[in-house]
Amino acid sequence: MFTGIVEELGKVQSLKKQGKSLCLGIEAEKISAELKIGDSVAVNGVCLTIVEIKPCTVLFDCIGETLELTNLGNLKLKESVNLERPLKADSFLSGHFVSGHIDGVGKILKKVNKGEQLDLYVEAGKGILAYLVPKGSIALDGISLTLVEIGKDSFSVSLIPHTLKMTTLGFKGVGDFVNIEVDILAKYVKQISHPDNQNASNITLDFLKSHGFA
Repeated sequence: MFTGIVEELGKVQSLKKQGKSLCLGIEAEKISAELKIGDSVAVNGVCLTIVEIKPCTVLFDCIGETLELTNLGNLKLKESVNLERPLKADSFLSGHFVSGHIDGVGKILKKVNKGEQLDLYVEAGKGILAYLVPKGSIALDGISLTLVEIGKDSFSVSLIPHTLKMTTLGFKGVGDFVNIEVDILAKYVKQISHPDNQNASNITLDFLKSHGFA
């Protein structure tokens, strides 16, 4: 479990193909000293397991499914990635709960500068948009962000200068792809309230509104 607060911008040091899988080597000067083999790390929001540690570098095995369903399959040497270690029980929860299990990949449609703020518009399918609400939480490349607008085929988030400086979103451009993870709480609410779910509760949107929860 992660929080979506990026700790370090790592750099891709090696990409070794192993059949349909990939051994991914990431330079991580800040966090590598406190890691050990078997630990989990979020790489662009994808939960990966460390299989080897070298000086200032950690290595991960990425299976074919991970490469197909995330943007890790498009990584290039020297490219920067967002890194975050798992949440500790006594840590501050500065972002929101992020599982590291990607729900889909979205394409950046446009970037709109508004003074020091930058609005990022991302294309997404209906399977993603169904879980989004204005002012709700979303993780893009493992970064905890707040949703601003929800459209028919896209959504937007606002980025402050700190986020642009400390994460990959500062240099990604129109046409680039980002990993998307929707709020895990939205998944559970949708599941228990779906009419086709035999175990669905009587909790509906109208019920939540009438009791002051929505």
